[in-house]
Amino acid sequence: MERLTDRRILITGAASGIGRATALRLLAKGARVVAADVAEEGLKETLALAGSNRLTMRVLDIADERSVNAVMDAAVTELGGLDALVNAAAILRGAHTHDCSLELWNRIIGVNLTGTFLMTRAALPALLDSGSGVVVNFSSTAAFFAHPFMAAYSASKGGIFSFTHSIAQEYAKQGLRAVNVVPGGISSGITNNIGSLMPEDTDWDLFLKLTPALPGGIPAPEEVAGVVAMLVSDDGSFITGTEIRVDGGAHQ
Repeated sequence: MERLTDRRILITGAASGIGRATALRLLAKGARVVAADVAEEGLKETLALAGSNRLTMRVLDIADERSVNAVMDAAVTELGGLDALVNAAAILRGAHTHDCSLELWNRIIGVNLTGTFLMTRAALPALLDSGSGVVVNFSSTAAFFAHPFMAAYSASKGGIFSFTHSIAQEYAKQGLRAVNVVPGGISSGITNNIGSLMPEDTDWDLFLKLTPALPGGIPAPEEVAGVVAMLVSDDGSFITGTEIRVDGGAHQ
């Protein structure tokens, strides 16, 4: 029997990158998974890769309250409850801070931070009903170390860090665990297209310190997926209110 057999899990950002890799890893470990994302075509690719009726997809805009509530209600009904929520969905757009528009700032905060809040708030009743619910949120090394041209992104991820600690304390007596996964540079849609997401005059020398210390270059998203699988299983049953950094030693 796999360690996640019959665990009921909803994961956002499942159309690509870390979210997709995590959805497939959880499925491989026996979980029943609802994969959610705003990108419908990417979700269809995830579904095809899964090849299992234990994974279903839902199109979701995590920045939209009505979309979140509708998808959460549908997922909880479909799964018959909820044991874990994995908030992997996020966007990154770079800018010189003095050029960052309020629209861009609000968009990044709205998806990354507010979206994480909306998903967690909607999931909490079902997670608490399970008696041992788990919330895995994605902060970032950008929240703790200087990542240039990413003021809005860094702020959003710093907010997720604090938010996760808050709910870990608030609901611990009800059996809920909440943990931050903190990736460094991981091969994904964001990192693979980072050049197009940064200002044209970006000084790339400022990013040299973000290189992993371990050999092999930028790792695949499966490196993070394995950590998430541990956290939502009984192997992570005494881990809450903390972070696990997955960056290959880039920020020692």
